[in-house]
Amino acid sequence: MISPLAFVDPAAKIGKNVEIHPFAYIEGDVTIGDNCVIKSHASILNGTTMGSGNVVYQNVVVCAQPQSFHYDKAERPRVVIGNDNVIRENVLIAGSNRHEDATTIGNNNFLMNKVHICHDVHIGNHCVLGISVSVAGACQIHDYVILSSAAMVQRKVRVGKFALLQSGCRVSKDVLPYAIFGGNPPAYHGVNTVVIQQHLPHADERLLRHLANAFRLITAGNFSLEDAVIKIHEQIELSPEIRDITDFIATAERGIIRYVEDED
Repeated sequence: MISPLAFVDPAAKIGKNVEIHPFAYIEGDVTIGDNCVIKSHASILNGTTMGSGNVVYQNVVVCAQPQSFHYDKAERPRVVIGNDNVIRENVLIAGSNRHEDATTIGNNNFLMNKVHICHDVHIGNHCVLGISVSVAGACQIHDYVILSSAAMVQRKVRVGKFALLQSGCRVSKDVLPYAIFGGNPPAYHGVNTVVIQQHLPHADERLLRHLANAFRLITAGNFSLEDAVIKIHEQIELSPEIRDITDFIATAERGIIRYVEDED
């Protein structure tokens, strides 16, 4: 199932039932798990470890040299990819700045055409990255996130679980979980109700109302984030989802997107 027209270094570790199409290029320090498909002109470079069931489309580059001024060429970049991901045409995934670190992509993610993942990014599970999405270095994209086409996530930003960035949105601060943000500058556009209900069986109207009330306190109140968290604890039942939001705020290092006028 490996085309004689593909280049596969003899040192590469290739699992069972792997398809490698003509003109694919696979270097030696590469591990590809069972049942993967590597299509024509994809380049899987040294430092890549890939799980099972992944499909890598044409012109993808995995573990490219980091586009970082902090990268030392003596280092060996790494990329670790989980299982059952779809990586469409022209995606570039950069390796980590240091060998002891890794750019990581979890399981069941869908990366569409021209997605650019920079060095040391960590993507969770069940995420969708739309056409021409760009994720800068050292960002964290948590589970069930949707980044719509041409969204741009700047360096070291965290995007919380079940968050949705609308098309063309550019963010330089952390993005709250369970919420929709859009526009430039980005603003809160409501609870990500559809995706939450698709993947959280217990997400009833009560939970959605509690999430909406928490975001109202965070985005519409004339008080600090610290006071907003206090009011959330006082006024809203502390479900795991509400705790996700308050814990996310407590660990923010780059600030939180709150509303258009947020300049702090």
